[in-house]
Amino acid sequence: DLPRAIAGAADAIFANAGQVCVAGSRVYAERGVYQEVLDGLAETARALKLGPGLDPDSEMGPLISASHRDSVHELVRSGVSEGARLVAGGEPLAGQGYFYPPTVFADAGKEMRITREEIFGPVVTVTPFETAAEAVHLANQSRYGLAASVWTGDLARGHETAENLESGIVWINSHGIPELSMPIGGYKQSGWGREHGLEGLKIYMETKSIMARMD
Repeated sequence: DLPRAIAGAADAIFANAGQVCVAGSRVYAERGVYQEVLDGLAETARALKLGPGLDPDSEMGPLISASHRDSVHELVRSGVSEGARLVAGGEPLAGQGYFYPPTVFADAGKEMRITREEIFGPVVTVTPFETAAEAVHLANQSRYGLAASVWTGDLARGHETAENLESGIVWINSHGIPELSMPIGGYKQSGWGREHGLEGLKIYMETKSIMARMD
């Protein structure tokens, strides 16, 4: 269900203007559907209505501050200067509010800042892959490992991919939906231990070892 996957990928990055710790800022699309995914995300980005959060017609709100908007734009400009192709968005909006348009990049290399750094804004890179192993390899090159999602019609393949991703949270055919009974936390340079689930309760516990000689 490619339209569902495209909509899910868009929600993963544009919800709350990308200001979410589990935002899906890197999309890897199988080569055969890459162009359709790229076009779909760009079309969604251009169509989103920006406005105040209290306006029921708004589909995406502003960034938290002028300084953060400037930080996001500086990363976008770095992507352009390093050779990534800007497909949608890319310029701060004039007027009141710290609005930044949903922005989509193609041809973003793995060494570019927009690929390596956490943007914390509505900016996504879309990269093709040939095999699931290549997709996992590309995803695992990040120094972060908090969250990922796998979109597939083959559930067994989805589970295999999820197991190989170096990420503390992996959703299959969804993104960002919490489950309080399961632990949440990151790998590598992401997170501070685990929240929720049994592992989340253990942070409040002290472990004691008692050893007795029985002879």
